[in-house]
Amino acid sequence: MDITAVGEVLIDLTQSGENEYGIPVFAANPGGAPANLSVAASRLGAKTAFVGRVGKDSFGKYLKEVLEENGVDISGLSEDPVQHTTLAVVSVDKQGERSFSFYRDPSADVNLSAEDLPESLLSETRFLHFGSVSLTAEPSRSATLAAAKRAREHGALISFDPNYRESLWKDEQTAVREIKAALPLADILKVSDEEMTLLTGCTDPADGSLALMAAGIPMVLVTLGADGAYYRTAEYGGHLPGYACKVADTNGAGDTFFGAFLSKLAKTEHPLAVSEKELREMVDFANRAASVTTSRHGAIPAMPSLKELEN
Repeated sequence: MDITAVGEVLIDLTQSGENEYGIPVFAANPGGAPANLSVAASRLGAKTAFVGRVGKDSFGKYLKEVLEENGVDISGLSEDPVQHTTLAVVSVDKQGERSFSFYRDPSADVNLSAEDLPESLLSETRFLHFGSVSLTAEPSRSATLAAAKRAREHGALISFDPNYRESLWKDEQTAVREIKAALPLADILKVSDEEMTLLTGCTDPADGSLALMAAGIPMVLVTLGADGAYYRTAEYGGHLPGYACKVADTNGAGDTFFGAFLSKLAKTEHPLAVSEKELREMVDFANRAASVTTSRHGAIPAMPSLKELEN
């Protein structure tokens, strides 16, 4: 397995317009950052798996089908007999920027436990990916951290995307403390520019990425929206511009970026020792993939195939 993602898969009830009475209309899109990433990477040629928990309901059944249809191994996806699948209501403004409201207390994804983790996936994957949404509550927090630690013991590289969602945390201080506590587990970190500032106080990606590397992270990526992305390793750092597009919906763009990047990095023999030229090519590829997702509505439904990007 190239990449195994651990965490939440959920329904993004995404505003898709208004009806003739001016009432908002919502589409039930599949989502959840780790699941998004596993699909993005799978569509771009990587072998991926997802570990998480859904409800024994129609939404949970639908999400399992979506992951399977996109070539994601779901042997680590379990059903909760009591709690429902998580819903996230995604409102999109005229600029395509989104805001989230979660219906998640309690819900199935939070009930992922360390006992649900499939040792076969953790022992065989090259990359183990996680985010911070599953760190906001127990038992999913302990399960997520255990997955990262156990996969690392088996030789996997760990990728981390904080994917900060303010409404899911008790307060900002708690979020920063818990996210920072997880940073030393990461070999590759992807943050947005807002998350970089939240964690470091820096607004310049050159300074912020350097501050994040102080946690012992070998490779840091900072996404900058329409301005592209900044990359940093111990040897080099630099910026690559984004690709201009007409923004329809930014939901899933960061997950597409990171999934695309990891799909390329996972194919290299020594991922943490790639040349700057190779890394720039991977970041450029990820920027292109993210721009396609941003130009279309939804997260998973908007993600590009490898054929699209090659053309």
